[in-house]
Amino acid sequence: MGYLNARMKLFIAVISLSFSPASFAATEKNADAIQSQLLELKQQMQQMQKNYQQQITILENRLAGLESKSNTATTLPAVSESIRTVSSTSDFQISLTGLFAAGSSSANNDELGGLQAGGHDPNKNGFTVQNVELSIAGTVGPYFDAQANIIYQIDSEGETVIELEEAFFTTRSLPYGLQIKGGQYYTEFGRHNVLHPHAWDFVDSPVVLTRLFGGDGLRSQGAQVSWLTPTEWYSEFYFGIQNAKGETVTSFLGEEGEDIAGFTLLDRSSEDFDGFLYSARWLNGFDVSDTLSMNIGVSGLWGPNASGRKTDTRIAGADLYLKWQPLYSQRGFPFVSSHTEILKRWYEAGDSDNPNRDTLKDSGVFTQALWGIKPDWVIGLRAEYASAEGNTSDDPLRDTRKRLSPNLTWYPSEYSKVRLQYNRDWTEHLEDETANSLFLQVEFNLGSHSAHKF
Repeated sequence: MGYLNARMKLFIAVISLSFSPASFAATEKNADAIQSQLLELKQQMQQMQKNYQQQITILENRLAGLESKSNTATTLPAVSESIRTVSSTSDFQISLTGLFAAGSSSANNDELGGLQAGGHDPNKNGFTVQNVELSIAGTVGPYFDAQANIIYQIDSEGETVIELEEAFFTTRSLPYGLQIKGGQYYTEFGRHNVLHPHAWDFVDSPVVLTRLFGGDGLRSQGAQVSWLTPTEWYSEFYFGIQNAKGETVTSFLGEEGEDIAGFTLLDRSSEDFDGFLYSARWLNGFDVSDTLSMNIGVSGLWGPNASGRKTDTRIAGADLYLKWQPLYSQRGFPFVSSHTEILKRWYEAGDSDNPNRDTLKDSGVFTQALWGIKPDWVIGLRAEYASAEGNTSDDPLRDTRKRLSPNLTWYPSEYSKVRLQYNRDWTEHLEDETANSLFLQVEFNLGSHSAHKF
């Protein structure tokens, strides 16, 4: 009891002192000191804000002056002698890409030309300048982007060849996910056809593509509209109309005087809507998991061919692309990817009154896999098969073909690559029916090149 009474007395004494007049005076004095410090800090913050605002104003004035000088420096005289101002925000890009190969084959040069039918394939024993590409791209004001690709080559006879590979514009700001493309461009069919040679994963073009689309790939002059649908996954439709005549549209009107399966191509015009090449494509992209993505597409082509006055060609294809990459990687490595395409062509050869009239059916498939084993090193393997109906054993562009191609690619930097590839061919039109070829490819890039599709 005595102990409790002592504790109670002490508690009452403390409470009494806390509420004493002296205590209130001390508390009021502390509050005044705190209020004084808050006022001082507030004044300091206001002064700092004023100083920062002055510095920001000075920097904004300097930036405006520099932009004014930049715009003045980039004004160019137009043809009409007026002055045109070029936007300082234009992302103008220019680059030069060189692609070279050295190779040796058990086939001689004439035979190798039939095996390597692509216009950019190494098609002779010795050295080949596969492709030297000048690429120019940029923004044309707020509404359009534009791109041009000029190709330089040296053919098997040593002659220099210059061609306009692509030159087109695309819109930037159409509503509802729409985009229009116009000019000279690669037709949206499958995944491989739209790639430039320096973006290929192998030294040469797949066999079935060179047969159905020619050595230079399927491209022509025209217009295309695409629609990016408002779905939860990536889904895009393409529809295009292009000229059907020329050396880059061999399955259609092609070039007068050439032969396809014994039919000589006529001089057939493409003046009405029945004389154009039409293309359609539907591409979808999905994330199968956090580490696996997939693209799947279907494509179609239809248009006239020049084996008769009222003959047509139809081509259908499907493509599948898969890529695995771990959640944590170093510069995109490691990875594993696969790419497969299957195509079939129905070619009406000869008019209805031609006794040799026939519908030529050609088909083929290729599948390839890449393994990025570690940064800058990629192992690849491609398998191919192509065939056609009828007696085609003597035709290097329609006989039964099989090819197996392993390769190894080293990227010393993002501006260069070195690739070693072996081709094992099985084919009917060669006497030995087999051929072995080895190619070494080197590439360099100068400047800033526009991005490629995923």
